[in-house]
Amino acid sequence: MPLSSLKTISLQRFSLNFAANIIAALWMLVGSTRAFSWVKPTFMQFAAFALLALGSNVLFSWLAAEQGSVFNEQGLVSYLIWPAIISLGGIILARRSGNQMLLFVPVVLWLVADTLSALLQSLVQFLGSQGWLPDWSYSFLPILFLVLFLWQTLALLWIFARRQRTPWWERIIVLVGAVALLTIWQRNVADQPIFKQIPVQPVLQEAALYKQPQLLQQALAGIDPSTPGKSDWYFMGVAGFSDLDVFRSEINKVRELFDVRFGTSGYSLALINNTYSWLDEPVATKTSILQGLKRIGQQMNADEDVLFMTLSSHGDQDFIHLSNPPLEMDNLDATWLRGALDASGIRWRVIVVSACYSGSFIDELTSPTTVVITASAADKMSFGCTNTAEMTYFGQAFFAESLRESNSFSAAFKEASLRVSERESFMGFEPSEPQMIVGSLMKTALPAFEQVLFDKARSPIANVTDGTGNTDDGAIDILYEDATNTSLPMTTTTTN
Repeated sequence: MPLSSLKTISLQRFSLNFAANIIAALWMLVGSTRAFSWVKPTFMQFAAFALLALGSNVLFSWLAAEQGSVFNEQGLVSYLIWPAIISLGGIILARRSGNQMLLFVPVVLWLVADTLSALLQSLVQFLGSQGWLPDWSYSFLPILFLVLFLWQTLALLWIFARRQRTPWWERIIVLVGAVALLTIWQRNVADQPIFKQIPVQPVLQEAALYKQPQLLQQALAGIDPSTPGKSDWYFMGVAGFSDLDVFRSEINKVRELFDVRFGTSGYSLALINNTYSWLDEPVATKTSILQGLKRIGQQMNADEDVLFMTLSSHGDQDFIHLSNPPLEMDNLDATWLRGALDASGIRWRVIVVSACYSGSFIDELTSPTTVVITASAADKMSFGCTNTAEMTYFGQAFFAESLRESNSFSAAFKEASLRVSERESFMGFEPSEPQMIVGSLMKTALPAFEQVLFDKARSPIANVTDGTGNTDDGAIDILYEDATNTSLPMTTTTTN
């Protein structure tokens, strides 16, 4: 039946026309031409659903916006373009068919569908903001929202093509072209929502300019010399990327684990890149990392002591990011890090690199006296890097969970790899494939080093007595439990 013969009869009450248009949109969304039998394309219905569609999209943008976002006029204009285009299409159809009833049919159907879609997205966004959605769903939400945006327009084109009985090949061309156009449009305006966070150019306070050298010198001066005749473990942590709090959180929590449980207090150093820590913690640059390694090398006994070094940041092939605007930094590459370690005189090393493509560090860092553990293979990404997370997926699995339950790095790594694999599989992510390489000499020496490290978990508490000179076993158990539980709480992270 041609569009020129389409006739619509409005109902007497606004509410009945309103309900009929919702039913018409639902028929449209399932691809049925019954939508034409229900639609009531009056000017009042057009005005009502235009306001509702605009309001529901503003609501969704507000719910999805980050804290501190402001109204963005360009985002509003980007949204209004599509109802304007569809309204123009209705005008063209009405004139070509000589049927003025078609004037508001396309835009009313689209606006009703858009209102329903935006309200559904708002509900999903609200549930996500409350933490009521499963972890795996967050990776699919952008795809879901894009599909909803495409669906309403493609459904509109489909029912009009069916009504006009256009050839199947014309329908395919129109639908494929529409998908391409809408997808490109959506991706190009993704950074222009109706509510947008205004980027703030980082500004380095004058106080930080003078404070940073003091912080670094204080941190280096706080590294004690080793105890002669025994093996001491030294800790060094590097959080490389300033814009995500998860890296700072991970390094500080791992340092706390080693200081509290493994007795590295006085033997530890953390270098942190974070927007909000300029006045509190020394930043991580190649210069500070080199100075930190040299200081540890001076204070430790190269034959007896071990360095545990962990790095957490965004990564790429053969380097991890060192970033802390407005300071411009060079990234940390594997070749440079190996040279810095060798120059420091540190012989025995356990190095953990938590970053995407961190397996690319293995070849350079591997030596007979080194253990290298990476969060991923050389060609794989790792996950869990978000501002809402306290640790990355690998950091959570290895440090917060497995290392607390094991007395060897190998056992902890195997358990962590299994946990990461299960979590990635549940989330639908490509496996990151964590790696662990133990040098030939370290294979023999590591068990003795591990015994010293893991035995320290109880040694500070073994002197607790009940006041009569006898050891209070109950107090030991309580303090040991407190020491382990204060370090790394369980977290649920989302995505990298």
